[in-house]
Amino acid sequence: MAHPIMFDEDDPILARVRAIALGLPGAGEKVSHGRPHFFTKRTFCIFGGSQRIDGEWVAHDAALVIKPDPADEPALRQDPRFWIPAYLGPSGWLGLDLDANGAWDEVAELIDASYRVTAPVTLVRQLDAR
Repeated sequence: MAHPIMFDEDDPILARVRAIALGLPGAGEKVSHGRPHFFTKRTFCIFGGSQRIDGEWVAHDAALVIKPDPADEPALRQDPRFWIPAYLGPSGWLGLDLDANGAWDEVAELIDASYRVTAPVTLVRQLDAR
């Protein structure tokens, strides 16, 4: 059974995430589990996610789910803006709710870091060569 689509294609926040993510070397986009996933060989960020709180599912439809740089992960886990996404949290992924007036420089840095953790070395070299 296919997952229902859990995003609005015309969402301006998605458009900003998409512009940042697809600007990275070799990046593509696919819909998986009802949400946009940005990937090279592996997913490096997801638009939207959910978490389970006290047995209830809580949707975060305008959120960024990323795999942080291991050196930054402890500090990000202490930041109350970040949350542990369902299914991906045990593998070190974190979620951050976004809004149209958010700190887009920080969002770009988080996407960049997640890309560097997940992308092939050759693509990271292309990014560094820019």
